[in-house]
Amino acid sequence: MLCNDWDKKVHELRDSPLLLIDVDGVISLFGFALDTRPHGQFLMVDGIAHFLSAVAGDHLRDLSDDFELTWCTGWEEKANDYLPRALGLAGPLPYVPLTGRAVPGAHWKLAGIDAFVAPDRPLAWIDDAHDDACVEWAAARRAPTLLVATEPPAGITAEHVGRLRGWAGALA
Repeated sequence: MLCNDWDKKVHELRDSPLLLIDVDGVISLFGFALDTRPHGQFLMVDGIAHFLSAVAGDHLRDLSDDFELTWCTGWEEKANDYLPRALGLAGPLPYVPLTGRAVPGAHWKLAGIDAFVAPDRPLAWIDDAHDDACVEWAAARRAPTLLVATEPPAGITAEHVGRLRGWAGALA
């Protein structure tokens, strides 16, 4: 890629909304009945088995056309050690530093997100554990903000992708 092409791609990413991506309950599935296990594969991460959705990588690659993909997970930078290769993503992805940033009475990720994301940058956040504090925070942000909730046994679905792409398209 030529320097001008790279500069253009970086500029396009900055103009794109962020997609903050949780891992557990979005990509790494849990809570499903063993006799109805979804399509996917196990991945060992520091001695812990995680069941990765077979479709999560395809969905995230589709969303990378409209969003700057960013990890927003307790895995923090460790997500880049395992997930880009397992999901077929160009990596590493940026990540939101979360450790030690929790604020009493708020969702444990909000302080880290606020420290990482400019208040005027549109963002969508896909997670299985949004709470009322997240909804209030999203409504109070200056920039457009979309919360997308997943169910841990299914994770990210085609319906989520459609909703996210529609939202990003409406911003353009």
